[in-house]
Amino acid sequence: MDTKEIILKAENISKQYRLGLVGTGTISHDFNRWWSRIRGKEDPYLKVGESNDRSTKGSSEYVWALKDINFEVKKGEVLGIIGKNGAGKSTLLKILSKVTSPTTGEIKTRGRIASLLEVGTGFHGEMTGRENIYLNGAILGMTKKEIASKIDEIILFSGCERYIDTPVKRYSSGMTVRLAFAVAAFLEPEILVVDEVLAVGDVEFQKKAIGKIQDISQGEGRTVIFVSHDMTAIRNLCEKTIMLKNGTVSMIGETEEVISEYLRDSMNNVKNNLIKSKFIKNIEIIDNPISIGNEFKIKIKFKETFKEQIDYCFIGVENEDQRRIFSTGTHLDKTFKNSFNHGDILSCTINTLNIIQGRYKVLLAIGTNMPRHNIEVIHDALFFEVINDNFFKNGLTLNKKQGDVIFKPKWVLNE
Repeated sequence: MDTKEIILKAENISKQYRLGLVGTGTISHDFNRWWSRIRGKEDPYLKVGESNDRSTKGSSEYVWALKDINFEVKKGEVLGIIGKNGAGKSTLLKILSKVTSPTTGEIKTRGRIASLLEVGTGFHGEMTGRENIYLNGAILGMTKKEIASKIDEIILFSGCERYIDTPVKRYSSGMTVRLAFAVAAFLEPEILVVDEVLAVGDVEFQKKAIGKIQDISQGEGRTVIFVSHDMTAIRNLCEKTIMLKNGTVSMIGETEEVISEYLRDSMNNVKNNLIKSKFIKNIEIIDNPISIGNEFKIKIKFKETFKEQIDYCFIGVENEDQRRIFSTGTHLDKTFKNSFNHGDILSCTINTLNIIQGRYKVLLAIGTNMPRHNIEVIHDALFFEVINDNFFKNGLTLNKKQGDVIFKPKWVLNE
């Protein structure tokens, strides 16, 4: 039984915005809201408005950026929040951080919240880095004595020691993020809210920041709410994750399951790009889905008419995290010496496909040798799925955290 106490609870959180220019017709709407409130009636505009689907044209002048969001976070937990651009992630974080208030619903918290939402938020450009540490700490509710006791650690972690007495307006965006994160992390709020801003930092700092977040939650028992498009970071940091879609909670649960659903949904929404190809008529994978260890065969059919000479064909297979798993091409096979003609059908066969179960996509490129260059590249040419059909013959399997490739080694003791 999990005995951790609830430190943050969101109950029926919704946020409504009015589209269009500010000041056009808003006085009458404000009056209607005021008159309803005076009479003890419900806000009339809470009954209108459409979901936050930025890809479609709506008929209402009101939109629900968030609608009926409910979740809770326990002390010491790292909660991930994922979703496409426009799904409502930043709006939710602004409500959690009390930058803006919800239209309906309530956020209940225990303890101080520190937020790292956007580059430079809460920093004064004319003040030095050192002065901004004290300013930010004060905003977070810290005393001067508390800040002074941590300032050396903050400066050291940020890596900005050389510029700490220089006005922040002369900092790069990466330096600003370093300092802002250090302030938020070291001043010991009970809840730390981190938006996508870590992506601004370099690789070294991202590793430090992720390590610090792990220390904050596991070692110090504090709570972190972490928003990112980096599925690897979400996977490494968060046990539980929320997926937002069009302003609503589409799924909440164990991180691996939520990420799989998010990536599956993203892949299903990608349109087939082959219709734009000048050279390729069709591409298919034989026997999709493919069981681990079985044959992988891809067929590419060329169009009947094109003028350019094609000397090679290249395919790259990427996983759901957009990471290349393997690549191959005709130019890598010394026995293959043909150029391609109109209407040709090209096949590529891999006898045993030893990659972990999951969904994958194929990148296709074709090019010429004189000089060698791609003349067409088709991203997301098609998708396929690899399934675990009892590969180890014992009902066991591996997950993505354990690698991308899968084998059947022979283990011997005392041979």
